[in-house]
Amino acid sequence: MSEPLRLGIAGLGTVGAGVVKIIQRNKALLEARTGREIVISAVSARSRDKDRGVNLSRFDWEDDPVALAKRDDVDVFVELMGGSDGPAKAATEAAINAGKDVVTANKAMLAIHGQALAEAAEANCRVIRFEAAVAGGIPIVKALTEGLAANQVTRIMGVMNGTCNYILTRMENAKLPYEEVFEEANALGYLEADPTLDVGGIDAGHKLALLAAIAFGTKVNFDAMELEGIERVSIEDIEAAADMGYRIKLLGVAQMTGRGLESRMSPCLVPAESPLGQLENATNMVVVEGDSVGQVVLRGAGAGEGPTASAVMGDVLDIARGIRVSTFGQPAQSLVTAKPAKANSAAPYYLRMHLHDKPGALAKIATVLGESSISIDRMRQYGHADAAAPVLIVTHKTTRDALDRALSGFAATGVLASDPVAIRIETV
Repeated sequence: MSEPLRLGIAGLGTVGAGVVKIIQRNKALLEARTGREIVISAVSARSRDKDRGVNLSRFDWEDDPVALAKRDDVDVFVELMGGSDGPAKAATEAAINAGKDVVTANKAMLAIHGQALAEAAEANCRVIRFEAAVAGGIPIVKALTEGLAANQVTRIMGVMNGTCNYILTRMENAKLPYEEVFEEANALGYLEADPTLDVGGIDAGHKLALLAAIAFGTKVNFDAMELEGIERVSIEDIEAAADMGYRIKLLGVAQMTGRGLESRMSPCLVPAESPLGQLENATNMVVVEGDSVGQVVLRGAGAGEGPTASAVMGDVLDIARGIRVSTFGQPAQSLVTAKPAKANSAAPYYLRMHLHDKPGALAKIATVLGESSISIDRMRQYGHADAAAPVLIVTHKTTRDALDRALSGFAATGVLASDPVAIRIETV
C-alpha cells in the first residue's frame, strides 16, 4: 500500500464541507479505488466556530490559507475559497511554489490567471485540476482532456449556470415575470452575493472560457468573451418562443472559425424538443462536437454540495492514482493565442416587435429585411387591444452584421412602437 495522500483544504463552505463528508463517509471505498489512503492534514476558513455539519476536531487549523498551502504534511492543496484574486490566488501560488498539486473549484481565478498558474505548475512539475470549476458534477473537463482528446473539437456549447436555467424555466412554467422569479431565486439562496455574476452571464462565461482553452488548444481569454445576461428576457419572449416551438436558454457557444475564435454567452432560442430545450430547473448540460466522435451530450447537476464535492474528489483520486494531465490538456507553453472573432457565423434569428397599427407597416419591415439580404422563414401577428400590433418573425440563416443593418433600418421606418428584440436561434 502506498503512502497516504495528504490534503489541505482551504474553504469550508458548502463544497468544502461536502468534500470532508465524502472522505469521512467513503474512506474504505476511496482507498480501494486508489490503492492509498486519502487523509486530511489541515483545514482553513474564515471562522473556526461556524457549525458546518462535519467534525473538524481531528484536523489542524490554519487561519492563513497561505500557511496551509506551505505545510510539509500537505501533498495536495484543495482551494475552495473562491475569488479571482486575494487569498485564493496567493495560496494557490504558494502551494505550487512549495511543490504541491492543486485541486480547485475556482473558475474566476482560472479564467483570469489560468495561463500563468498553469505555466507555474508545469515548471514545478505539479498539476492543477479543476473539474469542479465547470458544470458541477458533470465530468466535462476530464471528458475533453482525456476521453475526447483524440478529437478536433468543432464546437462546444451548453447551459452552464443552473441559476439562470432555473429562472428561465420557472418563468415559463409559472408564467411569471423575470423580476418576480429573480426575487424568488434570491430568497432561495440560488444567487451569488453579486447576482450579476449569475444573471449577467459572467459565471457561465468563466466556465466557457476554460472549456474553450481545452477544446481549441488556446490560452484562456475571458476578456474576449461576448457576454449578455438574461435580464432583458421577458415573459412575452418566453411565451412567444414556446408558441413557435422554441425555449430560451442562457447558452454558451465556442467555435473556431476562419476569422478566429468565437466565444459568446447569451440568451438563445433552441428547439424545444432538443436535449438543451428539454433541460429543466438548475440542471446543466454541455454539448461537444468532434470530428471523429460526432456529438456528445453530458447532463447533470451543475451545483450543490454533493455534485461539486464529487467533482473535487474525482480530481483528488486521479492524483492519488498517479494520473497527471496538463492543466488545459496540453503543455501550457504550447497553447496559442487565439484571435478573437465577433460571433458572426450564420444562424436564424427570432425577432419580436410592436408595430403601429397602420397600413403598410409590416410591408416596410419586410422591405428592410430584404434590403439586408435577410429572408423570412416564419411570421406571426397576434391580436391586440391597443394601437400597437405584436409581430414575431423567424428569419432564415443570416449573419449578425446583416441583422444589425436591418435593425438600424427598422428604426428609420417610423412604424416601430418599441425597440425590437432579436435573439439568435442555435442549431443543436
